[in-house]
Amino acid sequence: MQLGLIGLGKMGGNMAERIRLGGHQVVGFDFSAEAVAKLAATGNVGATTLEELVQKLEAPRAIWIMVPAGDPVDQTIAKLEPYLAPGDILIDGGNSNYKDSIRRHTEAKAKGFNFVDVGTSGGVWGLKEGYSMMIGGDKDPVEHLRPIFETLAPGKDKGWGHVGPAGAGHFTKMVHNGIEYGLMQAYAEGFTILEKKESLDLNLPQIAEIWRHGSVVRSWLLDLTAEALSKNPTLDGLEAYVADSGEGRWTVFEAIDLNVSAPVITESLIRRIRSREENNFTDRMIAIQRNAFGGHAVKKD
Repeated sequence: MQLGLIGLGKMGGNMAERIRLGGHQVVGFDFSAEAVAKLAATGNVGATTLEELVQKLEAPRAIWIMVPAGDPVDQTIAKLEPYLAPGDILIDGGNSNYKDSIRRHTEAKAKGFNFVDVGTSGGVWGLKEGYSMMIGGDKDPVEHLRPIFETLAPGKDKGWGHVGPAGAGHFTKMVHNGIEYGLMQAYAEGFTILEKKESLDLNLPQIAEIWRHGSVVRSWLLDLTAEALSKNPTLDGLEAYVADSGEGRWTVFEAIDLNVSAPVITESLIRRIRSREENNFTDRMIAIQRNAFGGHAVKKD
């Protein structure tokens, strides 16, 4: 099938390629002419304007939006609407707040369009490994998009699912990222304890490699951590500045609203905020983990 894709950055570009390799066609738009040219060179179709993108898609159109959360999503939808027809499907695959997704679904339905929110995880490894997708929205448009989800996922029947009504996809992804914060913090603190025990002269890359096999704490995140440590065991040249993209904060706010005790996720968020005030090994560990799984930039000394 065809899929319009707006935003051909780190994730969007890789998603377009995985979709093409699955036998589908992407019509893509990005403000970067270079990104559009790269897309077209692979066999997909580039568009220089949103109007051109819509015109190159057959009805009912399915358009996946991969732009930063917040106002950029609303602006993109507003610019698309004059060219859309009833029954067209808008998909937000970014890290939007689930409350915004519920609102956008209501607004789209009032105008005759469909809106699906897809919490998407996989980072820069998604092209090779597949993407985990948590999907919210109405049943019919989700089923229409099934071939795309099956192609993007690690397997046709694994790594993705329709988790609930509008907003459910982004709510689930929000909590997923909150858990991710806690896991990363635990690994970082543990390796910092090992690093500080100078009298034992512990080899962190060796220990990470041991834990990868048979250990209770083995995980893909540990695999990436081990690889990063093998390249830079002392994390030299890295600044201990850890960004947060919003989902961890939203998870903490929801926990408070729901009277759920979530001390690990909350403290991991606080630690990220504190990282902007001082330089230490723990936060350099988290910074390099984010770079390993998501290609997120690290700050250098």
